[in-house]
Amino acid sequence: MASFLQQIGWRAEALGWDAYQGLFRAMGLGRASAAGGALFRRLGPLTGADHVARVNMRIVFPDAHEREIDALTDEMWDNFGRLVGEFPNTHRFDMSANSQQVRVEGAEILEEINRSGEPAVLFSGHFANWELMAAVIMQYLKSCRITYRHANNPVIDRRIISQRQAYGVEILAPKGGSGAKEIMKSLKEGYSVALMNDQKMNDGIAAPFFGREAMTASGPARLALRHGAPLVPMSIRRVEGTRFVVTIHEPLDTPDPGAPEAIHETVTLINRFIEARILEAPAQWFWVHRRFEKSLYRKA
Repeated sequence: MASFLQQIGWRAEALGWDAYQGLFRAMGLGRASAAGGALFRRLGPLTGADHVARVNMRIVFPDAHEREIDALTDEMWDNFGRLVGEFPNTHRFDMSANSQQVRVEGAEILEEINRSGEPAVLFSGHFANWELMAAVIMQYLKSCRITYRHANNPVIDRRIISQRQAYGVEILAPKGGSGAKEIMKSLKEGYSVALMNDQKMNDGIAAPFFGREAMTASGPARLALRHGAPLVPMSIRRVEGTRFVVTIHEPLDTPDPGAPEAIHETVTLINRFIEARILEAPAQWFWVHRRFEKSLYRKA
């Protein structure tokens, strides 16, 4: 039971959230995207997350000059800031089949999953504007559970859920123990599930990621292998401004579920997919996740 002061704090934070939403919605999609990018190019480098991003970039690009790292972090903050500006305006994106804003490649893969009635496990990472991937999924898979991480503030959390419902994401499953049970139940009932798989999970398994061991969530791998469901990768690329390409890739060629190292091999396949997408558009990945051992992120 939250204390009175805690509830007051939540509502004060929610007022700030509402102000942010109202300001960027008033700008319209294009202006909000540009303003968010400009804002975070200034604010991002002042945060501790900037240090984490730079450590990760030096791991992935060990031969890069400092000026190249500077340019990459600047572009990363621009992309993230644009997402911040676009999120309150997500309902304004044209999600139609002939959209000039969000082009979908590989839509036939989702259409086939929908026709078959058999569930699939979809996964991706924090690329470009990842909110649009959820919107695309719901255009093609009317019954799909999409995992999300609860906001710490329950008042803001309710606002986020309501906002996602406005652009078609009707079914959300929280992460954690109860969420895992809900996801497994959904697969048994024939619903597809979608997860993000590019964050560090302390209770995950160690798998190679850019030449180092990284604690990686094994959920998508375990779910796909246990239920015999196709493991379908997705990605999104910002083409220019508020124009994007969402790609649904062919299902991964997963090992025999009964093989001794099936889970580890499948998690490794997932990490390789994430690696390839990062290298295609480095500035559009959210580099601030602490994927590797803690000692690497300690400031000198």
